[in-house]
Amino acid sequence: MEETGDETGVHADAAVALDRPAARLPLSAGSKAANLARAAAAGLPVLPGFVIPHGAGDDARALRHAWRELSQDGAVPLVVRSSSPQEDTEESSLAGQFASVLDVRDWPAFRAAVRTVLDSADLPDGTRAPMAVLVQPMLTARVGGVLFGADPVEGRLDRMLVSAVRGGPDTLVSGEQDGTSYHLTRSGRRLRSTTPHTTGEHLLKRTELYRLARLARRVEKVFGGPQDMEFGFDGTGRLWLFQARPITAMTARPARGARLLGPGPVAETLPGTLQPLEEDLWVAPMARGIRSALDIGGSAPRRLLRAHPVVTTVAGRAAADLRLLGIAPPRHRLLARINPLPGARRLAAAWRTGRLTRALPDLALDLTADIDRRLAETPAPAELSRADLADLLRWTRSALAALHAQEALAGALLRESSTRTAASAALAALAEGRGQALTDTEIVAGAPVVLALTPPSLTGPLRLPPTGEGQTRTGTAADPRHLALPTRESLRLRIRWIHQLQVHLVHDAARRIALSHRAVAQLRWHELLGALDGEALPADVAQRLPRPDSPPLPDTFRLADDSLVVAERPRHGAAPAQGVSGGRATGTAWDGRGERPEDAVLVVRTLDPALAPLLPQVTALVAQTGSPLSHLAVLAREFRVPAVVGAADAVQRFAPGTRLAVDGTSGDVRLEDTRTREAADR
Repeated sequence: MEETGDETGVHADAAVALDRPAARLPLSAGSKAANLARAAAAGLPVLPGFVIPHGAGDDARALRHAWRELSQDGAVPLVVRSSSPQEDTEESSLAGQFASVLDVRDWPAFRAAVRTVLDSADLPDGTRAPMAVLVQPMLTARVGGVLFGADPVEGRLDRMLVSAVRGGPDTLVSGEQDGTSYHLTRSGRRLRSTTPHTTGEHLLKRTELYRLARLARRVEKVFGGPQDMEFGFDGTGRLWLFQARPITAMTARPARGARLLGPGPVAETLPGTLQPLEEDLWVAPMARGIRSALDIGGSAPRRLLRAHPVVTTVAGRAAADLRLLGIAPPRHRLLARINPLPGARRLAAAWRTGRLTRALPDLALDLTADIDRRLAETPAPAELSRADLADLLRWTRSALAALHAQEALAGALLRESSTRTAASAALAALAEGRGQALTDTEIVAGAPVVLALTPPSLTGPLRLPPTGEGQTRTGTAADPRHLALPTRESLRLRIRWIHQLQVHLVHDAARRIALSHRAVAQLRWHELLGALDGEALPADVAQRLPRPDSPPLPDTFRLADDSLVVAERPRHGAAPAQGVSGGRATGTAWDGRGERPEDAVLVVRTLDPALAPLLPQVTALVAQTGSPLSHLAVLAREFRVPAVVGAADAVQRFAPGTRLAVDGTSGDVRLEDTRTREAADR
């Protein structure tokens, strides 16, 4: 019996053709079918078909009528696919979570395929997703694949990405085949392509790439944004759109002109995750001081120094503007060479810096003497009134800004012959204190120079690093004010002393305003001063939680929306690794944890001062970031340990156990040829 005529009303509920308006309703037709219905209505190349709406009754007569018309009574195989309102949305694609059945050729197989798709709506958590069923002819494609209207890997809206395989796209999306990838411009011009090692063949012609790009632009216009599409070219060369959904996993991309940031040398002073008050106490004065030094030296235009912080924090970790500091090379080296402005700035500043170079040692001596005198005259925090405590905290921030400014200038302008470091004096004092079985607090009280080995913290207890094996005692450092340190080292040591004074002052302030050390660290600078002045604490202070320890920042990165960190890929011509302590050595890579190899090459991200006790025990030092003027770089020269900084991705490239050859003069770090070594051993 023919199932026609009076079945029209039932047919509309049980099977809705894609060219009907009801098929464009995602809640009933599901997102996949609704998207294809919208595309078909806009004139895009979509195969005909119908959808069994979510909640439709099991009307066998209506479904058989729809199946018979679409399959030509079983002559054309069909594909039966899931179409849930919960998949193919802007929030989630749920790709591959529900069932699809291909090559359905008769009525019993069609009924079984529909049941398979509906049964796949049962989720692992025991709930059931709303589910419609999309039915279309099974197209035998010559070439099929996936087309992205933007590059989701690099986060670029001005690029498109195509991956193609022989046959339909199902073997590609299931992972059965590796596709040939094409990176395209918006117009469809091929930028580069990658073929699988197994085939090495290019599947798409230039004209087909242009047609795909045009399809992507048309789909984007229909849906209001770049889409993730499945496509196929049939045997006649006609292009079909099988699926369109929003791209839900676009890599974040920084805005044009976003600043190039990195932990750089600031991570040597502040290596960990900082709490809000620590940022205000330590990062803000550092930024102010370095900005003053760059301005005096004519290293950067005042317009940029006013517009962009030299030092900032990202997820609580200190980071510097690498271009303002001169660590990163200019974007366009040729333009930088012919640009007269940097030279003009240097010329305008030359008279200042020339005189400053001669005067700087005396200025630094005066500053350190003032700092030492103020520290010696400062009573215990408990003896200060609230007003005096607040005034002393204000002075510490001003003193830090001055110290950072002179320390930056000393590093840039002075070429001092002495290689004595505060860290080496601290190691001697630490070894002596440990030999006398003193506690960390007693060691610091007797020889504050040991603070050079530790970063400041408002929340954690003061812990000195363990003494290295075979540590030599190079004399006493009981009176650090009389140490013969280079100018920059002397300034850096005072910075650390001021940090520790601030820790004591803040802890006493916390006691007075009835807050724990962790709670007071969540305040901002103005809130702490207000509390000391008698103002009420912020209403939400009890709800403020300490920042969790965030992962280390990439060596170089930019910020996208919502301060999302986007690592910068090394460019051709990027600054190479730099040798900072002469000599050559070969050894075994070690990350500072676990058992130390006899010929250990210490490979680290940043030159944390706490690593100083390890230097006498290692053969060489390799760091991803840092400068020749850091504590550890100077200490490596003192211990005659070959050292290299700026070795990109060193921690990832040189895993523990890797054999390395390190040249501390040229900055060359390479994998040792173990075959040559084995031959030499024989």
